[in-house]
Amino acid sequence: MDCSPPGSSTLSRPGRGSSPSRRLGNVRGAAGPSSPPGRRACPPAPGASRLSRAAREELRRRLLGLIEGHRVVIFSKTYCPHSTRVKELFSSLGVDCNILELDQVDEGASVQEVLSEMTNQRTVPSIFVNRVHVGGCDHTFQAHQSGLLQQLLQQDLAYDYDLIVIGGGSGGLSCAQEAAVLGRKVMVLDFVVPSPRGTAWGLGGTCVNVGCIPKKLMHQAALLGQALTDSRKFGWEYSQQVRHSWATMTEAIQSHVGSLSWGRRLALRENAVTYVNSYGEFVEHHKVKVSRRPGIRSVCEVCFAFFKFVIATGQRPRYLGIPGDREYCITSDDLFSLPYCPGTTLVVGASYVALECAGFLAGLGLEVTVMVRSVLLRGFDQEMAEKVGASMQQLGVRFLRKFVPVEVQQLEKGLPGRLKVVAKSTDGTETMEGVYNTVLLAIGRDSCTKKLGLEKIGVNISEKTGKIPVNGEEQTSVPYVYAVGDVLEGKPQLTPVAVRAGKLLARRLFGGRSEKCDYVNVPTVVFTPLEYGCCGYSEEKAGEVCQAENLGVYHTLFWPLEWTVACRDNNTCYAKIICNKLDNDRVIGFHVLGPNAGEITQGFAAAMKCGLTKQLLDATIGIHPTCGEVFTTLEITKASGLDITQKGC
Repeated sequence: MDCSPPGSSTLSRPGRGSSPSRRLGNVRGAAGPSSPPGRRACPPAPGASRLSRAAREELRRRLLGLIEGHRVVIFSKTYCPHSTRVKELFSSLGVDCNILELDQVDEGASVQEVLSEMTNQRTVPSIFVNRVHVGGCDHTFQAHQSGLLQQLLQQDLAYDYDLIVIGGGSGGLSCAQEAAVLGRKVMVLDFVVPSPRGTAWGLGGTCVNVGCIPKKLMHQAALLGQALTDSRKFGWEYSQQVRHSWATMTEAIQSHVGSLSWGRRLALRENAVTYVNSYGEFVEHHKVKVSRRPGIRSVCEVCFAFFKFVIATGQRPRYLGIPGDREYCITSDDLFSLPYCPGTTLVVGASYVALECAGFLAGLGLEVTVMVRSVLLRGFDQEMAEKVGASMQQLGVRFLRKFVPVEVQQLEKGLPGRLKVVAKSTDGTETMEGVYNTVLLAIGRDSCTKKLGLEKIGVNISEKTGKIPVNGEEQTSVPYVYAVGDVLEGKPQLTPVAVRAGKLLARRLFGGRSEKCDYVNVPTVVFTPLEYGCCGYSEEKAGEVCQAENLGVYHTLFWPLEWTVACRDNNTCYAKIICNKLDNDRVIGFHVLGPNAGEITQGFAAAMKCGLTKQLLDATIGIHPTCGEVFTTLEITKASGLDITQKGC
């Protein structure tokens, strides 16, 4: 007895709504093996689920995504002999299959119910080849004997591109270029919506244009100012007044940023990647609409079909939603190309972006105030965060704690002009006002997942964060759609992470590789005037994971040699490691506040990947005199309560 009931003896595509199935040929009369006597079809399990209309449509979208995202899909049950025969057939043909065992998944009955509505076949196995419903066991063997199965397996699905990537930032470009190197036809869509102040930029995403690169260069400009101050103690004599030119700095930085953006565009061209400076929006499964203006119909709209899709749209700065914020405030999108010196500045926020910007602005000689709603550097080690704040206060940065703006008013137009900020306390009824030349908002970032049409194909998005949940292979709820970079739920929002994840994803999709991105022990640095580098757990998180009594926390203050002659504070820089006593004192948290913390942290991060322990650190001979060597001589634990202040070199 065949697994398929009468009436499903034609090959057809699963229908959408009232669309008729596409019939490719009748195999009823074809000769072929039939199921041996005594074998019974595997019908739906008793007590099939009762789905709501919305749940049924959602499941239908997911099934269509699964079917359209794979060459061969077999809906099966582990105990069904007919399913076993079909699996053995495709295995003998050397064809990889995506197999869903309905008796092994929680919603198996619901899947079979909806699948039955889509195909008019109530039993398993139910086989799809290149989006075409072949039928059950007998029909698959009949199609194989008649040659129709081989024809389906070789069918050209007529995709315009093997891969389309939306988002021209670090992760998207990394994935696109690697896929092109592997011989695939690739398109990159990148469209930058101008900020409320009208700022836009070219290819390369946040990092190149309005993030890591210009931020680090302005950080360096501020460090050079401090070096000028220190230089007098080292014998440098100069009588002329030293001044900083904002225009000269921004012109030089933007020139470099422009060269990087052009270099990325050139790299796409050299790898034969199609780059389109337009907006992308899903219109149906495996099809995206490209237009110059999101959400607006245009005669310039073009649709492209694709096999795989990667979302790498990143994030943009968040606004407060108060009167005057979009009209008069700027964000990091605007700061690095600002055509005038910002003057007296209020930075709203306590994120690393807020503190980094406040730090280099103060280092350039500007009066800077930071308005903080609650804690500094949420998600980072809070002891280190407070030390970062204290070091910035020593440089003249003023902090307003537990206040939030409620209104921004323009007092005078100009470049920069004058603004009045009205703020209220988060810890009472107190209000305050302040006048500034510039108000910089750095209160967080929102994921760019709206207006992409993701709901049309069933890609799940977190209602709370707007981010996209993925599995361990960066795969979304729709099997042929993937995501990398800052749009991912629960993953580090860092450029090197996105670059590696994108490259490895392309290799898995098109290069036969299996390596996944490792999101554990990712190092990072906050480029405040005194840099803060870290890798692994914060002390708070380590306590949650391992219990405080199982931790060994070693720490010390240290005095960089370069600071001694310059007479800079000898108890500001700080080093700390967190060890798991139950795991051979393995280092699970690394933290350093000091000059060049990023360079120090990068090296120790590699050691942590290799299983660094306290014993290995103790056995390591340090390079003298450096800041990094302090980690090879750590002896004092927090639990001991011993003094860690420094008295000399």
